[in-house]
Amino acid sequence: MPRHRTLIFCKPYRVLTSFTDPDGRPTTGDYVDVPDVYAAGRLDYDSEGLLLLTSDGKLAHRITHPRHKLQKVYLAQVENIPSVEALSQLRHGVVIKGERTRPAKIELLTKEPPLFPRSVPIRYRKDIPTAWLKITLQEGRKRQVRRMTAAVGHPTLRLIRIAIGPLSLGNLQPGQWRDLTPAEQKALAESFK
Repeated sequence: MPRHRTLIFCKPYRVLTSFTDPDGRPTTGDYVDVPDVYAAGRLDYDSEGLLLLTSDGKLAHRITHPRHKLQKVYLAQVENIPSVEALSQLRHGVVIKGERTRPAKIELLTKEPPLFPRSVPIRYRKDIPTAWLKITLQEGRKRQVRRMTAAVGHPTLRLIRIAIGPLSLGNLQPGQWRDLTPAEQKALAESFK
């Protein structure tokens, strides 16, 4: 049996990353009954997707520390269709709370990605179209994607993290989790070299 465990969890919408909540909101602990694992990073209450849980504190630090520049990939549904200028601003960094974000990879998707449905539907307005962006960051500020898209006039309606470094969400559905495979463990370890 390995000394440490690292899991991929598909965090549902409106679930806290923590394992307990004094206010009684749903938490990761309601879905993952594995002792001594903790979130390596965070995913906002209203965001969905890939969350890594590990019992290895050193690994958690490497995953979350900006020095390692571990890429995080998101799919964001935003209001309206971003212009070439707005996409360029996102790619070059926007100022959030007086500090410019690092350059990001931004791709405007031509169609809606195949995703699991959200437990609470996205608000729909027939006069306001939406678009999907694939956003790759090498930093992880609090609510960064939402603040970036809002800064260029395109509020995020739905946000799903689909990858961290070499690890991807794959076919996991909201609330499902699994242990990393040996190949994934190796790929993750090599991403820090």
